[in-house]
Amino acid sequence: MPPDPTPLTAAQRAAVDFAQMDLAEARAADLAALGEAGLILTVERLRGRLDEVLAVIEELAK
Repeated sequence: MPPDPTPLTAAQRAAVDFAQMDLAEARAADLAALGEAGLILTVERLRGRLDEVLAVIEELAK
């Protein structure tokens, strides 16, 4: 794999890493067993992570 042409800052890398971990958790979860409250929390957590990753992309695009 070639080196990353735009290295991420520690904060950017952390945002991406947390988003990847939360997405992996959501993929592995038995969503049918979470119930309404659990699903809402999962969606809200993923929504927040998406916002953070989009902010990283915007920073890199500048």
